[in-house]
Formats: sequence, C-alpha cells, structure tokens
Amino acid sequence: MNVWMDIAYDEAVKGMQANHGGPFGAVIVKNGKLIAKAHNRVLVDSDPTAHAEIGAIREAAKQLNTFHLEDCVLYTTCEPCPMCLGAVFWARIPTVWYGATSEDAAKGGFDDARFYAMLSGENRDVVLKQIEHEKHAKLFSMWNNKSDAVIY
Repeated sequence: MNVWMDIAYDEAVKGMQANHGGPFGAVIVKNGKLIAKAHNRVLVDSDPTAHAEIGAIREAAKQLNTFHLEDCVLYTTCEPCPMCLGAVFWARIPTVWYGATSEDAAKGGFDDARFYAMLSGENRDVVLKQIEHEKHAKLFSMWNNKSDAVIY
C-alpha cells in the first residue's frame, strides 16, 4: 500500500513545486497495477475542478474505457473534498486511502471543512432556487423513453 501513497505524495510535490496547484496528489490502482496518477492543477489550468482525485479518475476512466471504476482503489494525499468525494461516488470506487485530513487542509488555507459544513446545511453560502420545474422534469421522461439510454 505505501508504494501507492509514495507515488501520490511525489505527484503532490511535483505539482506544488511547478505551481500547478495545491499540495495534493492521487493514484488509482486496479489489481495491483497503477492505472492513473495526477496532481492538483487548479492554478495552471484555471479550473476549480482540477483536483488531483478528479484528474486521476478522469485518466483511469479513459485508460480503462469505462465510467465505473468499481474494481479500483484510490490513494490520495488528503481526505477528499466534497466535490472529489462526489466523483468517487459517481465512479463507484469502493475504497479510498488518504493521508492528511480536511483539518490539515484547512491549516493550509483550503476550504474542505467549510464545504462539508455547507453540505450539512450550516452556513450555506449558495442559494438554491427552483425554476420551471415541470418543463425540466420532462427531460427525465424523455430519457426514460430512449431505447439507447445508458444508465450510469
């Protein structure tokens, strides 16, 4: 297991030293084989979603030609933020090993703990408002009537 965390750590250092983004690295492994590795690229890509875990998931899905990674394990240098944890859920990754905690990330100036609190309904900075429900709900009827719809 430690070899995968070492690779994730090295990715984090590589990205941080190149000023690509924060100190985060991630690795995806399947059956003891490295499938993908990535580091945070938020700054270099000007993309708030370019987290290490997201990059590793995207690369692994591409390499394996599937959107479900249920036979894979994610190793990451820090406890996944809510966005990355959502991506783990969507990718169906059953096991995530992580090093640092969201509290450690907060010490580095990262908002993970605040975002987790917002998801629980505390101090939510985003206002969600529904509009045109009936029209948009019909999209799911259209989807359900597609003969070639692929559920993911």
